[in-house]
Amino acid sequence: MIERLKMKIDHIAIWVEDLEKMKDFYTKYFGMTANDKYVNPTKGFSSYFLTCGSGDTRIELMNRKDITDNLEHRNVLLGLTHFAFGLATREAVFSLTEHFRNEGITILGEPRITGDGYLESIIEDPEGNVIELVFNLGTLGTSG
Repeated sequence: MIERLKMKIDHIAIWVEDLEKMKDFYTKYFGMTANDKYVNPTKGFSSYFLTCGSGDTRIELMNRKDITDNLEHRNVLLGLTHFAFGLATREAVFSLTEHFRNEGITILGEPRITGDGYLESIIEDPEGNVIELVFNLGTLGTSG
Protein backbone atom coordinates (compact mmCIF):
# COMPACT_ATOMS: atom_id res chain seq x y z
CA MET A 1 0.00 0.00 0.00
CA ILE A 2 1.27 3.47 -0.87
CA GLU A 3 1.83 5.65 2.15
CA ARG A 4 -0.30 8.79 2.16
CA LEU A 5 1.78 11.84 1.42
CA LYS A 6 1.12 15.29 2.69
CA MET A 7 0.27 17.13 -0.51
CA LYS A 8 -0.96 20.51 -1.62
CA ILE A 9 -1.71 22.08 -4.96
CA ASP A 10 1.49 23.86 -5.94
CA HIS A 11 0.07 25.87 -8.83
CA ILE A 12 -2.64 26.13 -11.44
CA ALA A 13 -1.60 26.99 -15.01
CA ILE A 14 -3.68 29.10 -17.38
CA TRP A 15 -3.06 29.63 -21.08
CA VAL A 16 -3.62 33.33 -21.78
CA GLU A 17 -3.74 35.51 -24.87
CA ASP A 18 -2.38 38.71 -23.30
CA LEU A 19 0.27 37.73 -20.78
CA GLU A 20 1.03 41.25 -19.53
CA LYS A 21 -2.63 42.23 -19.13
CA MET A 22 -3.38 39.09 -17.15
CA LYS A 23 -0.30 39.51 -14.95
CA ASP A 24 -1.35 43.09 -14.23
CA PHE A 25 -4.91 41.99 -13.33
CA TYR A 26 -3.84 39.39 -10.78
CA THR A 27 -1.12 41.53 -9.24
CA LYS A 28 -3.37 44.60 -9.00
CA TYR A 29 -6.58 43.01 -7.72
CA PHE A 30 -5.32 40.04 -5.73
CA GLY A 31 -1.98 41.39 -4.50
CA MET A 32 -0.08 38.57 -6.15
CA THR A 33 3.63 38.91 -6.85
CA ALA A 34 5.03 38.04 -10.28
CA ASN A 35 8.42 36.50 -10.89
CA ASP A 36 10.60 37.67 -13.77
CA LYS A 37 9.11 36.74 -17.11
CA TYR A 38 10.36 33.42 -18.48
CA VAL A 39 10.81 33.29 -22.26
CA ASN A 40 11.69 30.30 -24.42
CA PRO A 41 12.13 31.76 -27.92
CA THR A 42 12.63 28.33 -29.51
CA LYS A 43 9.14 27.22 -28.48
CA GLY A 44 7.56 30.68 -28.66
CA PHE A 45 6.60 30.23 -25.00
CA SER A 46 6.55 32.79 -22.20
CA SER A 47 5.17 32.70 -18.67
CA TYR A 48 4.93 34.28 -15.25
CA PHE A 49 4.49 32.56 -11.92
CA LEU A 50 2.27 34.62 -9.62
CA THR A 51 2.55 34.03 -5.89
CA CYS A 52 -0.25 34.61 -3.43
CA GLY A 53 0.30 35.41 0.23
CA SER A 54 2.73 33.07 1.93
CA GLY A 55 3.76 31.51 -1.38
CA ASP A 56 1.93 28.22 -0.86
CA THR A 57 -0.38 28.91 -3.79
CA ARG A 58 0.71 30.03 -7.23
CA ILE A 59 -0.82 30.65 -10.63
CA GLU A 60 1.24 30.16 -13.77
CA LEU A 61 0.16 32.36 -16.65
CA MET A 62 1.42 30.96 -19.96
CA ASN A 63 1.39 32.16 -23.55
CA ARG A 64 2.28 30.44 -26.78
CA LYS A 65 1.06 31.84 -30.09
CA ASP A 66 -0.24 28.50 -31.37
CA ILE A 67 -2.61 28.04 -28.40
CA THR A 68 -6.14 29.14 -29.27
CA ASP A 69 -9.43 29.20 -27.46
CA ASN A 70 -13.09 28.85 -28.23
CA LEU A 71 -14.28 31.63 -25.92
CA GLU A 72 -17.89 30.96 -26.83
CA HIS A 73 -17.80 27.71 -24.81
CA ARG A 74 -15.12 28.48 -22.19
CA ASN A 75 -17.25 27.83 -19.09
CA VAL A 76 -19.14 24.78 -20.34
CA LEU A 77 -16.32 22.46 -21.38
CA LEU A 78 -15.09 19.49 -19.40
CA GLY A 79 -12.07 20.32 -17.28
CA LEU A 80 -11.17 23.09 -14.89
CA THR A 81 -14.18 25.39 -14.58
CA HIS A 82 -13.15 27.91 -11.91
CA PHE A 83 -10.84 28.58 -9.02
CA ALA A 84 -11.52 30.43 -5.80
CA PHE A 85 -9.79 32.99 -3.64
CA GLY A 86 -10.61 32.47 0.03
CA LEU A 87 -11.24 35.74 1.82
CA ALA A 88 -10.82 36.46 5.53
CA THR A 89 -14.30 37.86 6.26
CA ARG A 90 -17.87 37.92 5.00
CA GLU A 91 -17.56 41.65 4.50
CA ALA A 92 -14.59 41.13 2.19
CA VAL A 93 -16.79 39.17 -0.24
CA PHE A 94 -19.26 42.04 -0.46
CA SER A 95 -16.69 44.85 -0.59
CA LEU A 96 -14.43 43.15 -3.13
CA THR A 97 -17.42 42.34 -5.34
CA GLU A 98 -18.43 46.02 -5.27
CA HIS A 99 -14.86 47.08 -5.96
CA PHE A 100 -14.75 44.83 -9.02
CA ARG A 101 -18.12 46.17 -10.18
CA ASN A 102 -16.83 49.76 -9.87
CA GLU A 103 -13.74 48.80 -11.87
CA GLY A 104 -15.92 47.46 -14.71
CA ILE A 105 -15.05 43.81 -14.11
CA THR A 106 -17.82 41.36 -15.03
CA ILE A 107 -19.78 40.03 -12.06
CA LEU A 108 -21.18 36.61 -12.97
CA GLY A 109 -22.79 35.91 -9.61
CA GLU A 110 -23.81 38.24 -6.82
CA PRO A 111 -22.86 37.35 -3.24
CA ARG A 112 -24.92 34.40 -2.00
CA ILE A 113 -24.79 31.59 0.51
CA THR A 114 -24.17 28.27 -1.19
CA GLY A 115 -25.57 24.91 -0.21
CA ASP A 116 -22.13 23.77 0.94
CA GLY A 117 -21.60 26.56 3.46
CA TYR A 118 -19.82 29.36 1.65
CA LEU A 119 -20.61 32.98 1.01
CA GLU A 120 -19.47 33.48 -2.56
CA SER A 121 -19.59 35.83 -5.48
CA ILE A 122 -18.29 35.10 -8.95
CA ILE A 123 -16.31 37.29 -11.36
CA GLU A 124 -14.47 36.93 -14.66
CA ASP A 125 -10.86 37.85 -15.25
CA PRO A 126 -10.07 39.82 -18.44
CA GLU A 127 -9.95 36.66 -20.54
CA GLY A 128 -13.12 35.05 -19.19
CA ASN A 129 -11.69 32.71 -16.55
CA VAL A 130 -14.17 32.27 -13.72
CA ILE A 131 -13.04 33.25 -10.23
CA GLU A 132 -15.02 32.71 -7.04
CA LEU A 133 -14.52 35.03 -4.08
CA VAL A 134 -15.39 32.92 -1.06
CA PHE A 135 -15.67 33.01 2.69
CA ASN A 136 -16.18 29.70 4.47
CA LEU A 137 -19.11 30.26 6.83
CA GLY A 138 -17.84 27.35 8.90
CA THR A 139 -14.96 29.59 10.01
CA LEU A 140 -17.25 32.20 11.60
CA GLY A 141 -16.21 31.11 15.07
CA THR A 142 -12.53 31.63 14.31
CA SER A 143 -12.17 34.43 11.76
CA GLY A 144 -15.16 36.66 11.90
